[in-house]
Amino acid sequence: MTLLDILARLTNRYQVHEMRPALFVQKIQVAHPLHPSRYLHRPSAILQIILVSNASMTIATYNINGINGRLPVLLRWLKERTPDVVCLQELKAPNEKFPQAAIKNAGYNAIWSGQKSWNGVAILTRNLEMQEVRRTLPGAPADTHSRYLEAIIDNKMLLACIYLPNGNPAPGLKFDYKLKWFSRLTTQAAKLLKADVPVILAGDYNVMPTDLDVYNPDRWLDNALFKPEVRKAFQKLTAQGWRDAIRHLHPGERIYTFWDYFYNSFERDAGLRLDHFLLSKHFDKQLKSCGVDRHVRGWEKTSDHAPAWIELSDD
Repeated sequence: MTLLDILARLTNRYQVHEMRPALFVQKIQVAHPLHPSRYLHRPSAILQIILVSNASMTIATYNINGINGRLPVLLRWLKERTPDVVCLQELKAPNEKFPQAAIKNAGYNAIWSGQKSWNGVAILTRNLEMQEVRRTLPGAPADTHSRYLEAIIDNKMLLACIYLPNGNPAPGLKFDYKLKWFSRLTTQAAKLLKADVPVILAGDYNVMPTDLDVYNPDRWLDNALFKPEVRKAFQKLTAQGWRDAIRHLHPGERIYTFWDYFYNSFERDAGLRLDHFLLSKHFDKQLKSCGVDRHVRGWEKTSDHAPAWIELSDD
């Protein structure tokens, strides 16, 4: 699917209805999404254009750290939070081992790109149409890591589920791969912004953008999650015009999404903010709230990440 196809689907937010006496709606004239000089019309009938209202929507991202081993945790959280859309990372399962039946029984449809033992991403939706766009990040055909998944959600937005490489040890080949992957993501993000459609880039970025996103910055200076090159890459990405949703709503608050299993990190609140939502300008007026379900990190046999979420209003 080309960007032009995406543009056609994502910008066509209007339904055409024949006028009925009992139906009271506001008459508006709407430009064709791809040809502004043309208008949607049908000469054989009296028509009205009705703007389709977007329902309030909760979108979450959760590095599950092994979907089959943490399946009870995931299902418990899905029942508790009932998000409309979920991006999952670190499935650590090949495609044939994805627990599709359990996810479906929980009320969710799913698309996924698995990988044995490592990586793996998925998008879940509840009562929303979903169409896969791509399952690899452009720019490196030989890269077989399952780290990127794009889908059109309910014909209203493009959602990318992201699992950026860890990059440790740094320096080294893994760190070089991380920076190259970041560069490819930045290139793809620029193309999506150029399409001028609603886009959300959500997932585990494996980067703490600022000192506020790490409990002890000095300790992490040489780590691939916090090295200057990585933070600069994140800043270059956001400078394109993306809004960091959590930091936008909570500019001065320490908010973490990850706590290591070691050294009582969760009990000491020695955390990191690794999971981010980057929103295009189309959501500036819709972003209502956000949060981290940090209590999930305290559950038995849980992931070292906690689910993060944003709520979009129906405005």
